[in-house]
Amino acid sequence: MRILGIESSCDETSAAVVETGGHVLSNVIASSSHTFHASGGVVPEDAARKQVEYALPVVHEALQLANCDHESIELIAVTYGPGLLGSLLVGTTLARTLGSMWGTPVVGIHHTFGHLSSTWLHDGGAPNVQSFPILTLSASGGHTDLWLRTSHVKGELLGRTRDDAAGEAFDKGASMLGLPYPGGPSIARNAEGGNITAFPFPLPLHDSDTLDFSFSGLKTALKYTMRDAGELSPAQLQDLAASYQHAICLHLVDRIRRAVKEHACNEVHLVGGVSANTALRLLVQDAVSVPVRWPQHIRYCTDNAAMIACAAGFLLQENPIAMKNAWSTSATAPLEAFLER
Repeated sequence: MRILGIESSCDETSAAVVETGGHVLSNVIASSSHTFHASGGVVPEDAARKQVEYALPVVHEALQLANCDHESIELIAVTYGPGLLGSLLVGTTLARTLGSMWGTPVVGIHHTFGHLSSTWLHDGGAPNVQSFPILTLSASGGHTDLWLRTSHVKGELLGRTRDDAAGEAFDKGASMLGLPYPGGPSIARNAEGGNITAFPFPLPLHDSDTLDFSFSGLKTALKYTMRDAGELSPAQLQDLAASYQHAICLHLVDRIRRAVKEHACNEVHLVGGVSANTALRLLVQDAVSVPVRWPQHIRYCTDNAAMIACAAGFLLQENPIAMKNAWSTSATAPLEAFLER
């Protein structure tokens, strides 16, 4: 089955054609992130306006690159939430319109479920063979969750952030350091060669038995560290970026290490925009004895439509009755999947 995916939850506008199982035939992403360097973050109204402009062109390009037309599309999958309201309206309206015009079923997909499916995306050849149960950290600018999954559509939420998301901690930290948006790549570039122990940061929730996350304290610690340090030399800025990045990654790794001790799992997966961080990948590999996976390409770590289409395929495989009830040519319907909470 060929599925057209549409993703527009934040500042990306993406369309993709994916075959059931995760084979990506095309994945087109039009990002407006470059327009938000001055503001240090996404301006929701501006992001939605750009998505109105990009929506149809990315769909046309995705179909063209996949060498197919709308008659080859058997299902349209679109992100229905969470995300920026205006941005979500652009994507869901597009999906509903195309579904009505083409007579093609439309289904709404939870954004986080898309990320959880991203490690199965591949550009051809043999599909990824992965073994449940899987412990998955999904970390981006909008959420930080820790899941124990027993199948593609079944699992238990072990922990989530109590305040800010890991990606937001990177973005706000970069803004304080005078680095451009998005913050994760900016801090990672400036952290190269820096001393991770030059500036001490606390380990959040280290005395707690919970598997939850908290990043607000790290942002506050960065603020006061910069106040006490005064004007930073280029070398000090490099050290501070490295220390702050290390602190965020250590907190994520600490929760993963605890979860692996408490819950049997065959693999650990890292998904979401933060999973592209090389320092995090290395720390997790050193911390656990089971295989660690992340999406095959960075473009599958950040928001993209291929992961939304892939998730819809897994729902179809594992719960066809629920999918049939959710299909509609006029509206996207939220699914009572395990991600709903």
